[in-house]
Amino acid sequence: STSPTSTSPVTVTTSEVTVTTSSPKTTTSGPTPSRSTSTTPVTGTSSQKTTTTGTPSPPTGSPTTPVITTTSGPGSTPGTPPSVSTTPFTATTSEVTKTPSTPKTTTSGPSSLESTPSSTVSVPSVSTSPITVTTSGTTPTQAFTTTSGTTSSSSTISSATTTSTTFTTLPPGSTSTSGPTATSTAVTTTGSESWWLCNCTKAICIEDNIVQVIPIICNPPPKPTCANGLSPVPVIDEDGCCWHWECDCYCTGWGDPHYMTFDGLYYSYQGNCTYVLVEEINKKVDNFGVYIDNYHCDARDVVSCPRTLIVRHETQEVRMTTVKPNTLQVEVTVNNQLVALPYTKFGVNIYESGINSVVEIPELKMNVTYNGLSFSIRMPYSLFGNNTQGQCGTCNNNTADDCMLPNGNIAENCETMADHWQVVDPSKPQCSPGLIPTSSPGTTPTEPCKESSICKLLLGSVFKPCHEFVQPEKYYAACVFDSCVLPNLDLECSSLQIYAATCADQGVCIDWRGHTNGVCSHECPPGKEYRACGPVKQITCKSSHQNETSTKQVEGCFCPNGTMLYDSGVDVCVKTCGCVGVDMIPREFGEMFTVDCQDCICLEGEHGIVCHPHKCPEQNKITCDGEGFYEVTEVNPDDSCCPLVTCKCNTSFCTAKVPKCALGFEVHSYIPSGHCCPVYQCVPKGVCVHQNAEFLPNSSVFVDKCQNCLCTNEVNVSTQLNIISCEPVPCNTYCKPGFEIKPVKGECCGRCVQTKCIIRTANSAELILSPGEFKNDPTNNCTLYSCVDVHNQLISSTSEITCPAFNEESCKPGTISFLPNGCCKTCAPVDSRTPCSVRRREDFIVHNGCRSVDRVVMTECEGTCGTFSMYSAEANSMDHSCSCCRETATTEKHVVLKCPGGRSVSHKYIYVESCSCQDTVCSYPQSNELQNREENDKASSLNRIKRAISLTSK
Repeated sequence: STSPTSTSPVTVTTSEVTVTTSSPKTTTSGPTPSRSTSTTPVTGTSSQKTTTTGTPSPPTGSPTTPVITTTSGPGSTPGTPPSVSTTPFTATTSEVTKTPSTPKTTTSGPSSLESTPSSTVSVPSVSTSPITVTTSGTTPTQAFTTTSGTTSSSSTISSATTTSTTFTTLPPGSTSTSGPTATSTAVTTTGSESWWLCNCTKAICIEDNIVQVIPIICNPPPKPTCANGLSPVPVIDEDGCCWHWECDCYCTGWGDPHYMTFDGLYYSYQGNCTYVLVEEINKKVDNFGVYIDNYHCDARDVVSCPRTLIVRHETQEVRMTTVKPNTLQVEVTVNNQLVALPYTKFGVNIYESGINSVVEIPELKMNVTYNGLSFSIRMPYSLFGNNTQGQCGTCNNNTADDCMLPNGNIAENCETMADHWQVVDPSKPQCSPGLIPTSSPGTTPTEPCKESSICKLLLGSVFKPCHEFVQPEKYYAACVFDSCVLPNLDLECSSLQIYAATCADQGVCIDWRGHTNGVCSHECPPGKEYRACGPVKQITCKSSHQNETSTKQVEGCFCPNGTMLYDSGVDVCVKTCGCVGVDMIPREFGEMFTVDCQDCICLEGEHGIVCHPHKCPEQNKITCDGEGFYEVTEVNPDDSCCPLVTCKCNTSFCTAKVPKCALGFEVHSYIPSGHCCPVYQCVPKGVCVHQNAEFLPNSSVFVDKCQNCLCTNEVNVSTQLNIISCEPVPCNTYCKPGFEIKPVKGECCGRCVQTKCIIRTANSAELILSPGEFKNDPTNNCTLYSCVDVHNQLISSTSEITCPAFNEESCKPGTISFLPNGCCKTCAPVDSRTPCSVRRREDFIVHNGCRSVDRVVMTECEGTCGTFSMYSAEANSMDHSCSCCRETATTEKHVVLKCPGGRSVSHKYIYVESCSCQDTVCSYPQSNELQNREENDKASSLNRIKRAISLTSK
């Protein structure tokens, strides 16, 4: 309250004023702030459009009656206090209708009552001086100035006749409080004009140039509860004075994937097509929508992961695509063209914020973030409330209709709803929008699964500071689901990441990655360091530090302390803000350097780096003469921008051909000093050559098998080849007795071949006989050894001589001697003759290679018969009488013979029983008979030898 004061009337000369005010219909959703309005007479022109949105809440306030101040006359002298009269004025609150300058206000729900206390205004005598307005019970507002002919941004003033207006302050006690109550700060009587002045003050033209000034006083509205569990945000009313609460439209998705709708409804969906996340129900923005491209991210094609987030706005389509599955690497394209960040064009801003890529549309006050594992969409309720559809649901602070289908019906669950929001994607022909989707396979683990220890962090002390702001249960359920269904992809990290991001959005920063034992670690590039709580937009050398008023934080890779990012498009951390060129190397102001063959200097100012072409020193001209030389330009190691011209040698330009050398020789080349082309010559290799083959020294050389040859180090002067030295293969020259060395065809050395029979005698003495040689046993003349060659086979035989019966008594004395065989005795017989009789002997029987086991008793006829030859004179010839001792009786006996194979055969032989002298014919031997007799004797001798051999072998 103020004490009564006398006020001096102030005369203000103004033009006739015509005010045109737009009159939108204002809808209030939610609590409307209570306002107290004080009235102060002042001159001004303004109009204002007001809108209050939010969640309805019970009204508060008390009715008051505003005071209308009028002057007592058309004008007065400055400095003279005019007479003042007060007239009560009544305003209604439900809906106020005025002439076409008064806004129509509609309040959804009970509206708050507002009081309008009186105030005192001290107006100076000069029209251009500031007028100080003091309201009762409120803080003073800032001064503003009125001048003749001044217009505001929302009013139209036309100059016409000149009038004077007098402002007179009223004593505080003159205000009437009777009459109907007022419930609005900006009300006028029917037919009055009103407009907004600066500093949240409204002016109302009463009549006769009397203006009522109403400063707006805002009372904080009650804070509503948002269905999505997040904190509401304060939003300035359209009048720019007061504010109200709104629940932002905030939708997130992460993992394989899990969704949280605008109103906080949680569900999981495993489709692998492209879907609508957000579109308008009633299209207000041209070509607007947010879409997601999912793909099956495991071998079983059971669960899906986000691959691309698509934002469409008017003529642009932004795609944020995961470069590598399950990583935080994202590339951004606009209308299918890869772009570098930051990017600003046609009302769309794209930039990096921590680990996220952000698409921001300032006109719509919305942003979309994506990091490869999760996304978020934030939209203002004032622009999109009750006008969204898609997998993110309807933004109306009510989860009941979040599962709305394209036809407006509500599905039983959001998993079914999500299938219906497919869009045509040429890259996915298997997806058919509009068809009834097939039921997706169940992804709930069939066996109980023990959740990952990482998921427990959500419920533990690490995230506890955020629990009172964001409930963790839904994120924990998603984490357990991911760890059970896809245990090897570490997708549970995405649940912790999106929860931490939501906490940061609510002002709670959680440094959680260090508690995951490296499973969810985030690696930063060189020169950057990880922070869980960094600025949404990093301060750069090019940005203004005063503009950074956001208190929200994000995780990501940031410049180390003591450095800052050079520019949003130049990812280089610098200690001092100098220059950064195309080589991405920080430079200080005044530093000179060379880059891309430009001599540059870093200057402080708008242009930064100033460059001029690099100047090279003059070089002596070089001529390249001589075969094989050519001119070449190469990099100067001292100055890479100034190439050096030198002579290089290329032997491919040489005309001399490489000679072909003979075997044992090789080509040697050398380049004479100052020349390029080589000189060739054939020089010995120092090897031996034999039969078109080369042999190294000390290696064996095969000439023939009867010689051992070696390549020596000695050189033949004439051929210049190494000499091959050969020696005959050493042969054995000794043979045992009875053997002689005989040459063998195809062999280098002869072999010992048996050429004589080697016979071992009865006393173990060794007897060597040549083929055809006979020799008696040295100790027994009755044993005869012989050697014969039968078809190059030496056969030795042993013969036992059987002597005829010898009776020394029948010999004449002194006539006993040995037969030529040296074994048997003989003598001159006496006159008495030995009668023909049977003589017995024992011997082996051999027949066809088989022999009797024992000696067999055999008999034969032997004796003297009357045989004589005498001359007959009568016949004049020799008369012969021949008688032979022959068998007269014989018998046939059998004996068993043993054959070499082991078999036995029965053999029969003739046994002489008796002998007698029998006459026979005497005949003269002829020459043939003599020859036959000799042959028979040889055959008989051979048979005896063979028999002796047989007997010996047995």
